[in-house]
Amino acid sequence: MNAPHRWVLLAAALALSTPATAATPAMTPGAVTGTTPARADFPVLSRPATPSAHAPEAAMLAVATVGNRLVAAGERGIVLLSDDGGASWRQARVPVSVSLTALQFVDGRTGWAVGHLGVVLRTDDGGESWRLQLDGIAAAERAAADPAGASSAKSGQSLVKDGPDKPFLDLQFWNDREGLVVGAYGLAFRTEDGGASWTSVMVALPNPDGLHLYGLRAGKGSNADDLYIVGEQGLMLRSTDRGRSFTPLDSPYPGSWFGLTVFDDGALLAYGLKGNAYRSADRGDHWDKVDMPTDTGVSAVTAVGGQALAVDQAGAVLESRDAGRRFALVQRTGLPLTGAAFAGSAFDGSLAVLSSLRGMAPLAPAP
Repeated sequence: MNAPHRWVLLAAALALSTPATAATPAMTPGAVTGTTPARADFPVLSRPATPSAHAPEAAMLAVATVGNRLVAAGERGIVLLSDDGGASWRQARVPVSVSLTALQFVDGRTGWAVGHLGVVLRTDDGGESWRLQLDGIAAAERAAADPAGASSAKSGQSLVKDGPDKPFLDLQFWNDREGLVVGAYGLAFRTEDGGASWTSVMVALPNPDGLHLYGLRAGKGSNADDLYIVGEQGLMLRSTDRGRSFTPLDSPYPGSWFGLTVFDDGALLAYGLKGNAYRSADRGDHWDKVDMPTDTGVSAVTAVGGQALAVDQAGAVLESRDAGRRFALVQRTGLPLTGAAFAGSAFDGSLAVLSSLRGMAPLAPAP
């Protein structure tokens, strides 16, 4: 099995300051064979992110637009907020010091972030402050206590024995109560109460080899109950019931997918290694190759309406104005880019903001 890509595990090196305790959600782990790691052995789970004037220069792994605010997340639990389109940034209050890999908001105040050591954080004030809802020790114990779930992702017991260092890599929430988080080695957990409790849903995934799950996205419009998961070795899964059950899709290529974007018209764009990108207009039943002006792994794609920005690991920024059918090169930044977010309602005439392993950077619109 290949090591996880998508820059997420580049952050693993950044995240290897060992973690510790914090409040975890209401779940009762079952008995587990072997030695269960203690939270006291992982102090960064209870160590708040350190305030730093240099935080905007840290390795940032994700960025999102929340109304008129930008929120970015990255190494050592750093979460940054900007209310001026990325011209200036300030640091949020975060209760952990582990690298955060992805974030999503369901409205202007409520959002979640996921990351290394199985961390799930929630905010109810637009990202100003965060609280811990789940960590990897509880997640691994829960997976090991579920015989079906354990068998569907290698061994849940090994997740406990090897330590809680397995990262969550992406998330999808439909509202302030119902959501799913996925990650390395087939980890997948669901909440129906806003993160107060979590249930392993690994048994629902046709993923017997425990392949890494890199991205998931919900459908839109009349397909809003659809949910798509992509991962390594060409793994593609589709649910039509908000993640309660899944069926595999035929992948148009055998390499790893790093993520998936859903356009407003329901079209899907899956992207991954060596600039590979494919588009589907029929919920993943058929795929057409998209010619991307890059042969480097695509790190992220963000879309508003029919417009989209894609970034790659070598620093290229690509733009589509036709819902992902074609992309053109906009800029070569030279930065190891990890994400992009529109600072306005659309790319035309507005700024976009980029996250990278060297911090945050603005992208000016084309003249």
